[in-house]
Amino acid sequence: MKRLIPRVITTAVGVVLIVTALVVRPEAEATGGPLAVFDFIDRNFSVWFNILAVFAFILGGANLLRVHLLKVVRRQTDWAFSLVTLVSFVAVLVVGLAKLGGPAGLEGSVTHPEAWLTTVFDGLYEPLMSTLFALLAFFVASAAYRAFRLRSVESSVLLVAAFVVLLGRTPLGTWLSNLLPPGLAFLRIDTLSMWILAVPNVAGQRAVLIGIAVGVIALTVRLLAGRDQRSGGPA
Repeated sequence: MKRLIPRVITTAVGVVLIVTALVVRPEAEATGGPLAVFDFIDRNFSVWFNILAVFAFILGGANLLRVHLLKVVRRQTDWAFSLVTLVSFVAVLVVGLAKLGGPAGLEGSVTHPEAWLTTVFDGLYEPLMSTLFALLAFFVASAAYRAFRLRSVESSVLLVAAFVVLLGRTPLGTWLSNLLPPGLAFLRIDTLSMWILAVPNVAGQRAVLIGIAVGVIALTVRLLAGRDQRSGGPA
């Protein structure tokens, strides 16, 4: 029963949502019959999802507190970072729940310009994110150096395309392109850069998205059929 009940609920909800997406017309509201039931589900599913998401956030926060608190109590490796995580989590949680500095009451917005939570994000979170991305630039450069070595035809094409795109997004690329005569305007580096981004790059992205969609469909079918072990399916 521990596996059967979650499987039945998952399959039932998945089938109902798929049918709802196929039969409900967003521009018209059903007034009676079976379509009214699916129309009701379609209009209220987002509310139900938000209610479930609240409990998921509560469980996630409780698990974060438990894991890092045990790490601090037992003085495990890098426990000081866990202590910083705990203090930051609790402080931001209190500031957000109490809506300090902003409009009080349930109707008050935590994103109000005068709210402390806004100050925390603007003064701490965004600078930390900028620092993280600045550090990632060095890792990206290192990975690009290893990936763009001229070991094959594919890597050579990738290297040339990356070089053209990078050069085309800089003032140097525009200056070099201006040296070409008008008859060779299609060879301008900035023009080639935009073409690579708009044609081969978009084609590759669409291929990746199609592959992801096929994978999602396959995973969905396995979940609805109860064949996925991670969802409580058969071992």
